[in-house]
Amino acid sequence: MSKSDKKVPALVNVRRMILDVHKSVIRPTLVELTEVVSKVSGVEGVNIAVTEMDVGTMGLNVIVEGQNIDYETLMNSIAESGAVIQSIDEIAAGKKLIENIKR
Repeated sequence: MSKSDKKVPALVNVRRMILDVHKSVIRPTLVELTEVVSKVSGVEGVNIAVTEMDVGTMGLNVIVEGQNIDYETLMNSIAESGAVIQSIDEIAAGKKLIENIKR
């Protein structure tokens, strides 16, 4: 993740984030990771899906929705749980959610 990805102004109403996350097969468990993400200020819903499995790691698609999601706390909480954020694949902000339309 680049330094430019890490700084989202606090005044932006972050409403949805889709993250590519990798974690150990053992810890954190999917339930533990869901709990960690759910506790972040502004998070109203979490969806975690396994996208790939390797001998010791899992690739996850993490979708978070809410109002004024605390971006920095979300990133730090995921990292502190033992998971690694590979990329931010989508971020939506503002008064209204706009769906990404595939071209």
